[in-house]
Amino acid sequence: MSNLNPSYTPRDTTQQRRFPLRELILFGVLLVAVLAVYAIMGAAYSTRMLVEAACYAILALGLTIQWGYAGQFNAGVMGFVALGGFCAMLFSVPVNDAFWGTELPGELGRVLLYGLAAILVVVGATKLDRLGVPKKLRTFIAVILALVLYLVIISLLREVTSEIQSRAGFVGGFGLPAWTGWIVGGALAGGVGYFIGHVCLGLRSDYLAIATLGIAEIIKAFLKNSDWLTRGTATVSPLPWPTPGPSELGFTLARAIYLSVTAVVIAAIFFLLTRAYNAPWGRMIRAIRDNEVSAAAMGKDINKRRLEIFVLGCILMGIGGGMLGTFNSLFDPQGYLPLNHTFLVLVMVILGGPGNNLGTIFGAVAVYIIWIMSEPLALFLMQLAVAFGEGAFGWDAPGNMDSRALQARVLVIGLLITMVLRFAPKGLLPEKIKSHG
Repeated sequence: MSNLNPSYTPRDTTQQRRFPLRELILFGVLLVAVLAVYAIMGAAYSTRMLVEAACYAILALGLTIQWGYAGQFNAGVMGFVALGGFCAMLFSVPVNDAFWGTELPGELGRVLLYGLAAILVVVGATKLDRLGVPKKLRTFIAVILALVLYLVIISLLREVTSEIQSRAGFVGGFGLPAWTGWIVGGALAGGVGYFIGHVCLGLRSDYLAIATLGIAEIIKAFLKNSDWLTRGTATVSPLPWPTPGPSELGFTLARAIYLSVTAVVIAAIFFLLTRAYNAPWGRMIRAIRDNEVSAAAMGKDINKRRLEIFVLGCILMGIGGGMLGTFNSLFDPQGYLPLNHTFLVLVMVILGGPGNNLGTIFGAVAVYIIWIMSEPLALFLMQLAVAFGEGAFGWDAPGNMDSRALQARVLVIGLLITMVLRFAPKGLLPEKIKSHG
């Protein structure tokens, strides 16, 4: 019955592990670029650049699992970074005795309890239809209660916060190690992401981007205008480090130790994400991304899995934001900008390759080096052009070359993203799709 040739030998169809030539070349070029920066700019400046690039790598890993793993376009990275920085400030700044030594904490706690009770009342009003109340009437009652209770609570809160500002300046911090703020920052960002996910993950990708962008601006506006909590535009500094600071070890050594901490955190995140990506959970997430209808037909809980991945990405953004804020030793709500803390992270993921953890780390370091070095290189080229123009044509040197050189960052990043989208739309290290058939 068999028509097989007796001399036929079945061929092994198992995928052979390829030699990572592209990875070695790209990381080799990146290493050369880092060494060149060290040679030109010095050890202290270059180490600072690497620490900030490592913090951005954590942010990029958070975005790549949302966008690369699940196809969720989060345009509100800035908001979660700001939450991480806020928690790093709140938990590490020394205790303010001018606040905690008075009756103000009790008054503030009482108002917050009133606010929690008001939320529970409004939530209970939304369940009145279970008692036979018509849905339209239920909605009307819930809206009226929400408006009235909001006005009452916000009035009480303003009285307490004005007292805090006049008598204590702001609430201060808890005086705990900085790493506790990183953990709580990740948890807070994840909690906010959970709330956003319940509301917004049912939207199309473009509407999700608009919603997350708006929520990020709301978070920034709240932090900037809550002088009693964050000192607003007055900023809070210095923020203590979890490692010995520059005053103890000098800039280079202190930053090198901080860099080692960020490297350990990145290694742990990379290991866990890689295990999750290759596990059945990761295959399920990618199946939902590639064909949501088929995944639902196979009995997968689409909404639950999408919410999981969104919250996980927000947690990493909160942790990265906390580490970045601590390293900069400054909390400035106005310093969180969509260009620096959303668009730049997006460029890192696009360059490295959405869904590829190793590529995301490469993209984060490479793009941040380009972002930082664009200004001094542009200034150097401008000075050469001015020197040539003065000698050859008698040109007058412009007086604002520094500001013009700073704007070169935007030009260079714009050219970079255009070239990547044209010649490598899947990134320099695209996601590797393994076949299991």
